[in-house]
Amino acid sequence: MPSSLDTLFAAGLHALQHQRAAHAAEQFRAALALAPDHPALHANLGLALEQQGQLDAAEACYRQALAADASHSELFLNLGGLLTRQRRLEEAEAVYQAALAHGHATPALYSNLGVLYAILKRDQPAEACYQQALALQPDYPTARFNLGYLYLRRGDYAQGWACLEARDWYQALAQVLPWPRWQGEALAGQAILIGVEAGQGDMIQFCRYASQLKAAGARRVGVLCHPPLARLFARLEGVDQVYPLGAELDQDWDCWTPPLSLPYHFHTRLDNIPAALPYLHADPALQAHWASRLPARADGWRVGLVWKGNPRFENDAERSLPGLHTLAALADLPGIQWVSLQKGAGEDQALAADAPFAVHALGPQLKDFADTAAVLAQLDLLISVDTASAHLAGALAVPCWVLLPDYQTDWRWLQQRSDSPWYPGCMRLFRQPQQGDWASVVSALRTALASWGPGTSPR
Repeated sequence: MPSSLDTLFAAGLHALQHQRAAHAAEQFRAALALAPDHPALHANLGLALEQQGQLDAAEACYRQALAADASHSELFLNLGGLLTRQRRLEEAEAVYQAALAHGHATPALYSNLGVLYAILKRDQPAEACYQQALALQPDYPTARFNLGYLYLRRGDYAQGWACLEARDWYQALAQVLPWPRWQGEALAGQAILIGVEAGQGDMIQFCRYASQLKAAGARRVGVLCHPPLARLFARLEGVDQVYPLGAELDQDWDCWTPPLSLPYHFHTRLDNIPAALPYLHADPALQAHWASRLPARADGWRVGLVWKGNPRFENDAERSLPGLHTLAALADLPGIQWVSLQKGAGEDQALAADAPFAVHALGPQLKDFADTAAVLAQLDLLISVDTASAHLAGALAVPCWVLLPDYQTDWRWLQQRSDSPWYPGCMRLFRQPQQGDWASVVSALRTALASWGPGTSPR
């Protein structure tokens, strides 16, 4: 490339590396004016456009780059990944198969193809792809992690937890904690800190192992957590010290562990999950504070609602309901007092003039999960999408009905079950029969709610 073209190309790459996608696109377009058919320019412009959410234009760039030069496997990976994220799965499979036909049998290609088959619930070809990726590169962590996800959703915890150890989510934390990571060695007399990892629901689910650590001989157990969990975890069984993320840590620790490694070290299987409930407890003072804000029990069952999760979650478009209106078919059920615990995205819908039914909107008043726990402890049932509130209800042993998407259902809910071994006796799962079909889920909810009567239980 001429020097001016080199300069523009280098400037675009530099901007991409520093998350300046718009500026990168400008540089690549200026370079393309000098070399309209250059495949690397089209490929990198596609990356810049995809980062800006201009997906159609990004796809066109990837395809133009591939038409000019199909010798780079990354181009197939970029296009296949974009199509997968758009739920265009058959097209994505065709791209990956074309990559194989061009000789790009790389670990990354097989891993991505495995993810696609896993999304399609084609477990056998998915596993075969992951195994092929690992045969090509035994230390390829992405394929091992993806294989772990497949095993875990099947309930094969022996292989699943081992493969999950390939994840690197906690590396940033590992670099700042001065103590060694616990590798399963004897804990007698040791002080161990559970580090923050993944989302708040993950922390609620896996910090149950604090009591296991104590039973294994740890003299002291601490938890480093998201700030909204700190007051709640002060009442977590087995925990001596809680630190909100950003707080100064004392130095009386011998080792630390990511919470999602605890099932691996404790050899957790489906038949020995530490599932004694409750392992979290609402603060009685907070319960008293919230009691007056709840509808009177004489007016009917108290049923909580959470219909949206964090919009930044990668599968949120599938796991969250479109809105409170999706539940409108429940509106005329007698003897139910609806209580919104929706926080953040969607919380205003319970207060809107066109809300589909009357809801006691407490979400905006909840400061943290300790407040949420105090409300949950006084409800008869929570109906929730797959988010942290569902895990909190389970940890408190409050009856909870969880609404699950068909597309990329999270591994922890296993397959085809209507219960959860993580929250036995208090959790019921309502699964979409097919992608996007919330109407069938709401119909099943209505039937289940209508069956309530004197002496019955929502469990």
